Amino acid sequence: MKRRFAIAVLGIVAGVIGGAPSLAAEAWPVAGQQGLVRFVIVPAAQARDGAAYERQIALLCEPERTCFLNFYTNSTGATAAVPLPEAIEREATAVFRRSAKQGAELLRWSCRLQLATEGCF
Repeated sequence: MKRRFAIAVLGIVAGVIGGAPSLAAEAWPVAGQQGLVRFVIVPAAQARDGAAYERQIALLCEPERTCFLNFYTNSTGATAAVPLPEAIEREATAVFRRSAKQGAELLRWSCRLQLATEGCF
């Protein structure tokens, strides 16, 4: 999995250097943070796009550092704040956890997206 993230980072860097706008992604909005966990709002059109999440993780998390991200869509257009409004909280799409101390990382998908993955939440 680390290799995929490294490839995503290299792709973004190559896009910035080469001027390819499709690879030079902007970070998705962060609604706020509680402790180590940041709450990220996902554009609805990218909710099921694994490569888009990998690009966001590369943008939002420093390499080799502990990073906790919770991803949500916001189909109702509710005002994003922490704590999250119930309308946003119901639209969880994925969680990302990287523990520098444990040397482990995990991206889990929400079962509501009905992606063919094991261990959804």
